[in-house]
Amino acid sequence: MKRVIQYLLKGLTILLPIVVTIALVHWFLVTIETWLRPIWESILGDKYYFPGLAFLSFIVIAMVVGFSARWRFINQVWQFPGNIMEKMPLLRSLYGTITDVFDLMSGKSFSDESVVRVSLPGADVKLIGIVTKKPGQKDDRLSALLDDDHIAVFLPMSYNVGGYMIIVPRSSVETLDMSPADAMQMTISGGLGKNRNHKDD
Repeated sequence: MKRVIQYLLKGLTILLPIVVTIALVHWFLVTIETWLRPIWESILGDKYYFPGLAFLSFIVIAMVVGFSARWRFINQVWQFPGNIMEKMPLLRSLYGTITDVFDLMSGKSFSDESVVRVSLPGADVKLIGIVTKKPGQKDDRLSALLDDDHIAVFLPMSYNVGGYMIIVPRSSVETLDMSPADAMQMTISGGLGKNRNHKDD
């Protein structure tokens, strides 16, 4: 019986990530298709529309939006809907959380030397974190609270979208040669994932 349970757990660890990934990709494709297909059918008609056109058009739209965001005025136009949602009590937390997660996972707003190893005072314990704020940043509330020799570090939690923000002396951290996205992936997985060294690719 014990061996059967081991086989079951091993099978689940292999199949569940595949099933969840396929389910998320399917949900994404169906959502895009549902939103954009009526538009294309009204333009081209049912005869000339083919499955996948909605998704391809979404990719093109995303590329155009990203390219046009280089100009300040157009970027402000794209940011306008988000600015409105940030002022709405019900949507502010949800939109802000989703935006922060995307920024965090993509490494946006982080410098090349933002991944650090934090040494806890009085303990032989080290944690991997990401520097989020340094002193001296203009018009930033958290930066204004930091002493000149302190920095703010975000410590991600394993197997959880969350973590802790701590303020530590610069002497307690050691810079790691790692991107914020890689650091997030490694810490969230608890180091159990296939964390490849991209320098060897």
